[in-house]
This record gives sequence, structure tokens and C-alpha cells, in this order.
Amino acid sequence: MKAMLFAAGLGTRLKPFTDNNPKALALVNGKTLLEHNICYLQSFGITDVVINVHHFADMIEELLAANSSFGSKVTISDERQEVLETGGGLKKAAPLLSGPDPFIVMNVDILTNLDLSKIIAAHKADNALATLAVMSRASSRHLLFDKEMALCGWTNNTTGEKKESRDTQHAAPFAFSGIQVVAASLLNDMPFEGKFSLIDEYLYLARQHTIRGYDHTGDIFIDVGKPESIEKAAALFP
Repeated sequence: MKAMLFAAGLGTRLKPFTDNNPKALALVNGKTLLEHNICYLQSFGITDVVINVHHFADMIEELLAANSSFGSKVTISDERQEVLETGGGLKKAAPLLSGPDPFIVMNVDILTNLDLSKIIAAHKADNALATLAVMSRASSRHLLFDKEMALCGWTNNTTGEKKESRDTQHAAPFAFSGIQVVAASLLNDMPFEGKFSLIDEYLYLARQHTIRGYDHTGDIFIDVGKPESIEKAAALFP
């Protein structure tokens, strides 16, 4: 199985660190987020990893070269010319992820103890087009799921904006954890071009396909996107 780490973003929430560094190189207990997540994937037997780069791309490539990619096979998806967001980034990397098997996609600034083997098993058993790791927690944005945990919408709790794929009258809100299992066939059904969000892709596909949520509420989860979250992460991830 392959995996893709999203590491191209500007990391504006981690300023001033990201004024001179990519967010993937932020340190938690002396280890970069990049190393933490490559090793996290390795713990589930996933050693074939695609990483997209844009912001201070050379620094990421130099770290990988200096450390033999931390023991994994790493392929770079180069977005130096233009950062493409999550959907555009996945579409650009599609030739590197092609094959019959599903693959993992995750944000490089996420730290969690989610058991990937369980979400992978759930994805395969369900025959979903994508299975999204979600939690019942406070967030400025929520994905909306029906009682079968099929994606049916999205809402911005700050602005009130709402997007619907299906009826959301009885939908339950869950926060997305930035980790997903994706069926290989999804790469053949990405109608958007250029820079776009993977969430918008899922909402589009959910009209006719099953995009499933996998509830891992209770697991350790930290979005290491702000300076204050580094200290919190250091207490939980040695």
C-alpha cells in the first residue's frame, strides 16, 4: 500500500517558524513532523510514500536525502510552480499513486494514534470510494454524515456557509482528521482542475458514490498547525 503526505502548504498558522521553514520541518521532541509521520506509516507496514512540496521545497528534499528518507521509499510530487491545495495536489500526484490498491492520504501536520489497520479494513469491507477519519470534537468546520456515516454535507460553523451533497436534515457533524483511505478508482473521477480542495471533490462525488466517515473519537489527535500545539504534542508524542 502507498501513502501520500501533504507537505506543500504555506503553514501560515505556524508563523514565524514558517517564514523561513516548511511546516513539515517543525520539531516535536527533536523530530520533524515529516519524520514522525513517515515513521507512523512505517508502523503499519507502509513504506512507499509520495510527498508533495512547494514552500521551502529544497529543505524537505535535503532532509530526506540526508536521512535516507528515514528508511522509506519517498517520491516527490513537485508543486514549486504553484501550490495546488489538497485536491489539486492529489490529482497532480495521481500517476505516482496509480495501481489496484487503495492508498492513504494524510496531512503532514497531524499527529495521532489512529490505528490505520482498522480504517483500512473498514474501507475495504465497505467498498467505499473514500473513507475519512473523523471525530466528534469542536471545530470551525464540520463534515455532515447520515446515520450510516455516509458523507452528505459540510458546514462552516463560523460563517454559516453550508454545502450539501444529499439531504442533511438529520445529519450529524464530525470534524475531519486530515487522514483518509482512498480507492484507486477515485483518481479516474476528478473533474476539477488546477487548485481545489479535496473536501470539495468528496462533496461532489458523494452525490452518486459512497464517501464514508470512520469515527475514531477517543484517539489521541493533534493538529500541529499552531505554535502552542507544539508543546502539547511534545507531551504526547515522544
